[in-house]
Amino acid sequence: MARLQIAAHGIEESTDYGSTPDALFQLGLRYCVGRDVDVDLVEAHKWFNLAAMRGNDDAKHYRSDISREMSRVQISRAQRLAREWLTRH
Repeated sequence: MARLQIAAHGIEESTDYGSTPDALFQLGLRYCVGRDVDVDLVEAHKWFNLAAMRGNDDAKHYRSDISREMSRVQISRAQRLAREWLTRH
Protein backbone atom coordinates (compact mmCIF):
# COMPACT_ATOMS: atom_id res chain seq x y z
CA MET A 1 0.00 0.00 0.00
CA ALA A 2 2.78 2.46 0.86
CA ARG A 3 4.31 2.15 -2.57
CA LEU A 4 1.04 3.00 -4.29
CA GLN A 5 0.50 6.10 -2.19
CA ILE A 6 4.10 7.20 -2.60
CA ALA A 7 3.89 6.96 -6.38
CA ALA A 8 1.38 9.80 -6.29
CA HIS A 9 4.04 12.14 -4.87
CA GLY A 10 6.15 11.94 -8.02
CA ILE A 11 9.90 12.38 -8.03
CA GLU A 12 11.48 15.19 -9.96
CA GLU A 13 14.50 14.17 -11.98
CA SER A 14 16.18 17.47 -11.07
CA THR A 15 15.90 16.95 -7.30
CA ASP A 16 19.06 18.01 -5.49
CA TYR A 17 20.15 14.88 -3.63
CA GLY A 18 21.93 16.59 -0.78
CA SER A 19 21.31 16.14 2.90
CA THR A 20 18.28 18.41 3.34
CA PRO A 21 15.22 16.73 4.86
CA ASP A 22 13.32 16.99 1.58
CA ALA A 23 16.21 15.57 -0.48
CA LEU A 24 16.55 12.64 1.94
CA PHE A 25 12.80 12.09 1.72
CA GLN A 26 13.02 12.04 -2.08
CA LEU A 27 15.70 9.34 -1.86
CA GLY A 28 13.37 7.30 0.33
CA LEU A 29 10.63 7.66 -2.27
CA ARG A 30 13.00 6.62 -5.01
CA TYR A 31 13.90 3.35 -3.28
CA CYS A 32 10.34 2.70 -2.17
CA VAL A 33 8.86 2.85 -5.67
CA GLY A 34 11.91 1.77 -7.65
CA ARG A 35 12.34 5.00 -9.58
CA ASP A 36 15.66 4.61 -11.48
CA VAL A 37 16.78 2.09 -8.83
CA ASP A 38 15.64 -1.34 -7.71
CA VAL A 39 12.91 -1.32 -5.06
CA ASP A 40 14.72 -1.68 -1.73
CA LEU A 41 12.69 -1.16 1.43
CA VAL A 42 15.80 -1.26 3.61
CA GLU A 43 17.28 1.68 1.70
CA ALA A 44 13.91 3.44 1.63
CA HIS A 45 13.56 3.07 5.41
CA LYS A 46 17.10 4.37 5.90
CA TRP A 47 16.42 7.53 3.87
CA PHE A 48 13.00 8.08 5.44
CA ASN A 49 14.58 7.67 8.87
CA LEU A 50 17.25 10.26 8.09
CA ALA A 51 14.68 12.67 6.65
CA ALA A 52 12.45 12.20 9.70
CA MET A 53 15.35 12.88 12.05
CA ARG A 54 15.92 16.16 10.21
CA GLY A 55 12.29 17.19 10.55
CA ASN A 56 10.40 15.86 7.52
CA ASP A 57 6.99 14.82 8.89
CA ASP A 58 5.98 12.95 5.71
CA ALA A 59 9.05 10.76 6.12
CA LYS A 60 7.84 9.67 9.56
CA HIS A 61 4.56 8.49 8.06
CA TYR A 62 6.16 6.61 5.16
CA ARG A 63 8.82 5.04 7.36
CA SER A 64 6.09 3.71 9.61
CA ASP A 65 4.05 2.52 6.65
CA ILE A 66 6.83 0.54 4.95
CA SER A 67 8.05 -0.88 8.25
CA ARG A 68 4.84 -2.94 8.31
CA GLU A 69 6.13 -4.73 5.20
CA MET A 70 9.59 -5.34 6.65
CA SER A 71 11.05 -7.92 9.03
CA ARG A 72 12.75 -6.90 12.27
CA VAL A 73 16.08 -7.85 10.73
CA GLN A 74 15.46 -5.52 7.77
CA ILE A 75 14.44 -2.63 10.03
CA SER A 76 17.51 -3.20 12.20
CA ARG A 77 19.72 -3.15 9.11
CA ALA A 78 18.09 0.06 7.86
CA GLN A 79 18.67 1.73 11.23
CA ARG A 80 22.31 0.62 11.24
CA LEU A 81 22.80 2.00 7.72
CA ALA A 82 21.26 5.31 8.79
CA ARG A 83 23.64 5.54 11.77
CA GLU A 84 26.58 4.77 9.49
CA TRP A 85 25.45 7.46 7.05
CA LEU A 86 25.25 9.98 9.89
CA THR A 87 28.81 9.25 11.02
CA ARG A 88 30.06 9.98 7.49
CA HIS A 89 27.97 13.10 6.89
